[in-house]
Parts: sequence; structure tokens; C-alpha cells
Amino acid sequence: MELFKNTNFDFLGKKWTFISVSIALAIAGFGSMLAKGGIKYGIDFRGGVNMLVKFSQAPPVEKLRSTLAGKIPGEIDVVEVPGTSEVIIGTELRDEKALAESRKVMADTLSASFGDTGGKLDLLNVGQQALIDRLRDPLARAGAGLTDPQLTELCKTILGFRDGGPNYGMLQNLDQLSAVKGVTPAILNVIKQEVGLSRFAIRNVEIVGPKVGTELKNQAILATLYALGGMLVYIAFRFEWVYGVAAVLAIVHDLVITLGLFSIFNKEISLTVVAALLTLVGYSMNDTIVVFDRVRENLRLMRREKFDALVNISINQTLSRTVITSGLTLLTAVSLLLFGGTVLNGFSFALVAGIIVGTYSSIFIASPILIFWKSRMEKRRANGGPEKVVISPATKQAAK
Repeated sequence: MELFKNTNFDFLGKKWTFISVSIALAIAGFGSMLAKGGIKYGIDFRGGVNMLVKFSQAPPVEKLRSTLAGKIPGEIDVVEVPGTSEVIIGTELRDEKALAESRKVMADTLSASFGDTGGKLDLLNVGQQALIDRLRDPLARAGAGLTDPQLTELCKTILGFRDGGPNYGMLQNLDQLSAVKGVTPAILNVIKQEVGLSRFAIRNVEIVGPKVGTELKNQAILATLYALGGMLVYIAFRFEWVYGVAAVLAIVHDLVITLGLFSIFNKEISLTVVAALLTLVGYSMNDTIVVFDRVRENLRLMRREKFDALVNISINQTLSRTVITSGLTLLTAVSLLLFGGTVLNGFSFALVAGIIVGTYSSIFIASPILIFWKSRMEKRRANGGPEKVVISPATKQAAK
């Protein structure tokens, strides 16, 4: 499939516009990082406790922040998830022993402030075994006793109903349980006597020690550097070393811009974001290689063409492939960003930003670097200076 045929857009004539945009974004990103004291790392890297809490109504963000601040040392982050009734409560702790205590304090504080159930068991924040223990004797006294396997299955089904579908951990009233298989009117009456509903539900808790977080951060940095190094060697072998340098510099550009956007929009760098960044390293490199491969082919077919014009022709020839591949991938990433929820927000944001930046860097960053180097070599040759260019075996074979 080819969307564009025989195009002749002057991409490289607009290179300074895009280079200026990249410089402005890089300056804005670094400025944001300096103003905020560096990159904002997620719990995966800094260590601490993250708790995702869903409320039955609009979450009281300020009340949560002030209540927890007096009970947990250090900075408390309470971030409202846009478009939902959820908040993410985070605290950074350097002491391994304090992590479990902090998690308990957060849960206890939520229960004391928003969990008034009149002494009944809170169905929104209870586990399966606790629910079984609470219902076993009352059901037997009411003449609705169940065998242990039956009771276990019933409680499992009730909690599955609570957590699944449109409820997502939050029930508005206990009458909703009448839709659960196995809940008869007699059983529902017992449940109403023994179980209550608070105004919040703890949906997820993450606890990461600071030592583990530091190790993960170092491993993420090394993984990125190894990926860049491996790609540099590959391209230097397949083309010429200058092609590899141009491609790696374009990828560094992509990473710098993407990280800057994370800082500007106050988003955290987590393990899923690192996975997205590594994905973008490979994606951007592949896009750049496609352009460079066409440049190499055209060098053999258009020997009399000026190099900058040849590169521009090569970009036009690969335009359909770039638009189709990048466009479809971008649509998927945008869908994840809009509908993927809180967990995938950082991952999808990195994909959207990286695909856009990575696509134009292949054209307006990597290609101008290659042209600049070739122009420099030609000037040295014209001035009678020495020129030494390392040509890979693959390039020599293609020239034959």
C-alpha cells in the first residue's frame, strides 16, 4: 500500500524550523527539571508507598493531605486521577522498616475518616477469608448455613462482583448483591446485618524499598545505554560509522525531549515508562534505518546527484511507509492514553510523545547530521585535507 507517489517535498529545507522546535523543547524540559529538582521518579525507583483509593463521591484531596501529613513523616503526595473519583496517595520513605508501618497508617487513617460502618465489616476493603469468618456463624443461626466449600465460593463470587464490571471496587448499596448468584433473600438479610459499606475502597497498594528502587534505576540506565551502544555497532557495521552516530544522536534527542515533556507535565518515570522508552529507542532506530537504507541504495543509483538532494529524495520515497507505520502506531498509543486508565497513563504518554518526536527526528535530526558530516568531508577533500572514511562490508557489497 502506498499513500504518496512521486512526492517532492522539501523536507530538509524546513530542517531549521524543526531543529529550533527541538532546541526550545529541550531548554523547556531542562528548565522544568531544574525548577523541580530533577526528574520525578515513581515509586519503582525512589522507594515508598503508593496507594490507589477510590471514593464513592468526589475525593476530599485537601482533607486527605492534611490528615495524613500529621501522621506520616516526610512529603505526602495526594494526586487526583482526572475524570474519576480516585486518588493516588504516595509517600517517600528512606527507612525500610517504616514502609509497612506507613501502609498501615494510611489504611487506618482512611478507615477512621471515611470508613464509618457502625461496627460492621467493611465490604469494600475486606479479604475473602475475613468475609467467610464473619458470615459463617450468622448464616448458621439464621438457618441459611452453608458448607465450607459453598461459603467459600459464595464469598469469592461476592468479592468478584464487587471488583469486576462497572463496580470496580465500589458498591453504592448492599441491595446490588441480590444480582450475585447464590445470594438468596435470607443470605442478603444476614449480609446486611453483618456487613457495611464505607465511602472508600483501597484498589491497589505498592511498597518498594529505597535500596531496590536505586538498583532498578541503575539497571534502567544501563539497559538504555546498552541498547544505544548495540545499535551504534550494528549501524556502523551495516552502513558507515557516521550513519550510526547520526542515528544514535537522533535517539538521544528523542529521549531528552520525551523526558523533558514528562517533567513539564509533572509525570512520573516508572518501570513501565522505561519499557516504553526502550520500545521507542528500537522504533525510532528502525525508522531511521529505513531512510538510511534508501540513501545507501540511491548513492549507487544517483551518483551525480548532490548528497543533500539525494537524502531529500530518499525521505520522499519512504514517506508512505513512515506515515502508515507511525500513524497506525500513534492511533493505538492515543487510544491507550485516552482509555487505558491510570496504570497505563505514563506508558501511553511516553509512546505518544516518543512516536511523534521519533518520527520527525529521523527526518529532521538524523538526516541533517549525516548531510553536515558529508559536507564537511567534501570541504576537507576540496581543501586537500586528509579524509578517512570507514566503509562497512555491507556497503562495499552494495556498491558492487
